[in-house]
Amino acid sequence: MSAVLDLFRLDGKVAVVTGASSGLGVSFAGALADAGADVVLAARRVEKLEETKKLVESKGRRALAVACDVADPEACAAVAAGAIETFGHLDILVNNAGISDATPATRQATEEFDAVVKTNLNGTYYMAQACARVMKNGGSIINIASILGITSVLMPQAGYSASKSGVIGLTRDLAQQWSGRKGIRVNAIAPGYFASEMTTELIEGGYMDNFVIPRTLFGRLGNEGELNPALIFLASDASSYVTGITLPVDGGMLTN
Repeated sequence: MSAVLDLFRLDGKVAVVTGASSGLGVSFAGALADAGADVVLAARRVEKLEETKKLVESKGRRALAVACDVADPEACAAVAAGAIETFGHLDILVNNAGISDATPATRQATEEFDAVVKTNLNGTYYMAQACARVMKNGGSIINIASILGITSVLMPQAGYSASKSGVIGLTRDLAQQWSGRKGIRVNAIAPGYFASEMTTELIEGGYMDNFVIPRTLFGRLGNEGELNPALIFLASDASSYVTGITLPVDGGMLTN
C-alpha cells in the first residue's frame, strides 16, 4: 500500500459513533471498522445496536454497545468512560445522533422545537465535551451537520435547521479551542439528502422527487456509502492539517 493510502488507515484507533442503531450510523460504524478501528456504538435503542455490533465484529474489529441519550450529559460521559475502560483510549468521535421535525412553525409546540435542539445541538456538544476530556493529541471529532444548516429546501424544519446551523458554529468554536491547545481536530460533514430511516417518510410522500432531486446536480439522492470516504478522511491522519471546516456532501445542492 502506498504511503498516501496508509494515511487513511485507522488501525489501533478507537472510535465512538452515536446514533449507531440505524441508518447512517450503521454505515459509519462499518466504514470505521473497515479502515481498522474498534468501535463504541451508542444509541437510545440499545437492543438495535446488537446488529451493528455484529457488523463491526464481522470485519475483525472489536465493538462495545452502550445505551445513550445524547441529550443527557451524564450518559455522554458514561460512553467516553466506557471506551477508556474497555479499550484504554479514545481517538475518534462521530457525532451522528439526531432527530428531525417537519411541523410548520406557527403550529409547532415549544417542547417539539426544544427536543430537536436538545438532541441535535446540545447532544453534539455534550458528547464532544465528554470525549475531548479523555482524548489525546491527534484525536478527531466529526460532527454530522446538514446542508439545512446552510440552506433551505421548501419544507418546515425550523428546529432541525436551527440545530444544524448551531452545529456548524459549534464546530468552528471547538476547533478554535481544542486544535491548537489539545491537538484535537474538530470538523463537520454537511450531508445532503440520503436514503435512510430518517428520510423514508419524505421519500414515500414524494417530497424528494418534487423538491430535492430537481435541486441536485446528479439528479438523485445520495447513497449511504457515499458519505463514508469523507468520514474516513476527517477521522484519519489524511486530514491532519484540516480543522474547523464543514464539508458538504450533497450532490451539488448548494449550487442551486
